[in-house]
Amino acid sequence: MASTASAREPGIHRSRTWRATATSGVALLVLVTVHMVAHHFVVEEVGGLRTYAQVLDYIANPVMFVIECVFLVIVTAHAMLGLRSVLFDFGLSASARRRLERGLLVLGIVTVAYGLTLIGVLASRA
Repeated sequence: MASTASAREPGIHRSRTWRATATSGVALLVLVTVHMVAHHFVVEEVGGLRTYAQVLDYIANPVMFVIECVFLVIVTAHAMLGLRSVLFDFGLSASARRRLERGLLVLGIVTVAYGLTLIGVLASRA
């Protein structure tokens, strides 16, 4: 019975990973649309780009601040899941896969921490 459960486990894990990747992809479609509209289509500047002062005003809005933070987290998670999938296609050993997963987790955490710091600095200057 234990061998049957362990034989199924990799498939369950792959299915969960695929669902997480697909879900983050759908969330990205929504967030990218909001981001593009807010940054390029409702701006009165020539060329559709915000000035630094306009970015500060934009990020000072608590709703936009939260949306940009969620966008950062989702895009990073989606990128790490995609990179994981591509690298796993190289047929790594189980120990290499574990090290890779830990490394990608650390890279994702560092990326989100850095991005949130930058967003926070911008919001504090508003």
